[in-house]
Amino acid sequence: MNNILVPLQFINGILTKITFFIAMVIVCIMVLALSGSALTRYISGHGFDWFIELPPALVSWLVFPLLGPLLKTGNHIEVDFVSTILSSRNIKFIKCFVYLLSLISSFIFFKAGLDATLLFYNLGQMMELEIDVPIWIMFLSFPVGFIIMGLFSLELFLTTSLDIYKDRSS
Repeated sequence: MNNILVPLQFINGILTKITFFIAMVIVCIMVLALSGSALTRYISGHGFDWFIELPPALVSWLVFPLLGPLLKTGNHIEVDFVSTILSSRNIKFIKCFVYLLSLISSFIFFKAGLDATLLFYNLGQMMELEIDVPIWIMFLSFPVGFIIMGLFSLELFLTTSLDIYKDRSS
């Protein structure tokens, strides 16, 4: 199992850096777009609608690719009261179950996101912005994000399973 884990951890380490960098760029673009909108409206009295419409269009690219790295770093929403009641061994079993469920879910949502992306690609629909942007680009964040989440879930599942196995044999 360790043979699979090392390259997976390496790939996920690179994916973490890339997704956090992209997230920072997206947040920067969102802030600049809204600031630019306010500035142009203040100076000229007229604004550009795409300044205001751009941040909501980028939200899916901010959220979905970050699902995996946030799961691994523990920066997602979780319920902490269970850890005070259960033993560390039982917590590992629950985490293993959660990571397995997350892995299965990520592939289901990947498939659904890929189907939606292909549908909108084939339809050729555009977002209703001042700038013509194909809507499938927004939907592409779903399969990209969920395949990343699947890789992180697989790593966490394997790591936790290995921990449980080591605990059993010691």
